[in-house]
Amino acid sequence: MCELTYEKLEKMKPCETIATGTGTYPEVINEEIRWVAVRGGGCPDWAIYYLRPDETVNHIKQEGDKMFTESVIKRLVPCDEKAWGMYRR
Repeated sequence: MCELTYEKLEKMKPCETIATGTGTYPEVINEEIRWVAVRGGGCPDWAIYYLRPDETVNHIKQEGDKMFTESVIKRLVPCDEKAWGMYRR
């Protein structure tokens, strides 16, 4: 995926999936997870949620745990500083 910018966030539909994937990220949790980056429903903010790898994207978007580890977030969804400033903490 190319770099996420604030302009791209503004053009996305509310609750649109930005990116998704699976992997092991020991900085976050010591087991494999499926993660989903999603644009917010109102203002153009965004966040990454995760759960077990067998969960669906929609379930993770609704019930997942929010990711807070900056280094992992920026590795999964490279973004410019303005887009990073819109990450929902």
